[in-house]
Amino acid sequence: METEETGIEGLLVIRPRVFKDARGYFFESYNDREMRSKGLHFSWVQDNQSRSGYGVIRGLHFQLEPYAQTKLVRVLRGEILDVAVDLRKDSPTYGKWKSLVLSEDNFLQLLIPKGFAHGFSVLSDEAVVFYKCDQFYHPASDKGIRYDDPALAIDWQIPQEKIIVSEKDKKLPLLEEAELNF
Repeated sequence: METEETGIEGLLVIRPRVFKDARGYFFESYNDREMRSKGLHFSWVQDNQSRSGYGVIRGLHFQLEPYAQTKLVRVLRGEILDVAVDLRKDSPTYGKWKSLVLSEDNFLQLLIPKGFAHGFSVLSDEAVVFYKCDQFYHPASDKGIRYDDPALAIDWQIPQEKIIVSEKDKKLPLLEEAELNF
C-alpha cells in the first residue's frame, strides 16, 4: 500500500498493491498493520455502502465534533468524482477542496480526516461506493454544505441538466452559513 499527499494536510490517496493475472485480481483493501506503520491509527466502527446512477451528487456531508468522522472511501463498481472540502478553521487550506476519480478499475481510495465535508458525483451509469467510518452516524450532528456553493465552485463533471440531488442536500447551507466546530 502506498499513500500519496494531496496538498491538504491529512487528506490522503491510498493506492493498494493489486495482483492481476488471467483469473482476475486480488488486493488487500485494508490492512491495519500497514496503515499503523504509516502513522495512520483508526478504529473503524461502521461500514457504509451506496448505489447510485449517473448524475447523482451526494453531499457535501459531515458530522460535528465530538461525532466527526474519518472516512476511507472506495468504489466497488463504476466511477465517481470524490470530493473533500477542508472545514478546519485554523487550517491554511480552509475552504479548499480536492477531487479524485475513484473507480473499480483504478482501485484508489481516499482517506478523508475529521473536519472535512465529503461528497461525490457518479460519472458512470451506476456506482457502488463503500466507505469505512471511525465514528457512528449521529443524526443530531449530521450537517452539510450545498454542493453548488459558488464560493467553492466545484466542477462535479456532470452537465447541469443531468444532476440529481436529494431534497435534503438542496436545502443545505452555503459554507459561509454552515454550522462548524472544527
